[in-house]
Amino acid sequence: MSPARAAGRLIARVDGGSRGNPGPAGFGVVLENEAGAVCGELKAYLGRQTNNYAEYQGLLAALRWAREHGVGEIEVRADSELMVRQMTGRYQVRSEALRPLFEEARTLAAGFAEFRIVHVPREENRAADRLANEAMDDGAAAYHA
Repeated sequence: MSPARAAGRLIARVDGGSRGNPGPAGFGVVLENEAGAVCGELKAYLGRQTNNYAEYQGLLAALRWAREHGVGEIEVRADSELMVRQMTGRYQVRSEALRPLFEEARTLAAGFAEFRIVHVPREENRAADRLANEAMDDGAAAYHA
């Protein structure tokens, strides 16, 4: 039995960033079961993108992983106030580049028995931030190799 299936609820800590805006970008995701045990880590280099694009890619990666692993309930914790407020309907999505990502995230989120997204301070998202930075470093290293 995978750790994610053992958990009734998954917590996904999501972060994305870019060095420059736009600039070399990446995301990081830490997936935890209810007991706080890490059951997955995701990261990816995204090429030249904006930080908001990277944040949404992290969210999408977390939602896809949870869906593929049969998770029924998910709580996403992100330090992107913009993304959290867009996903909760408090802000409109005005960026044409973000709109398809937002729509895909809303569609994926609707497939869970329970979906919740909350804003957390950066300090509570250090592990996801570390993975996002590793992804950007990996991308830079591959570019300069």
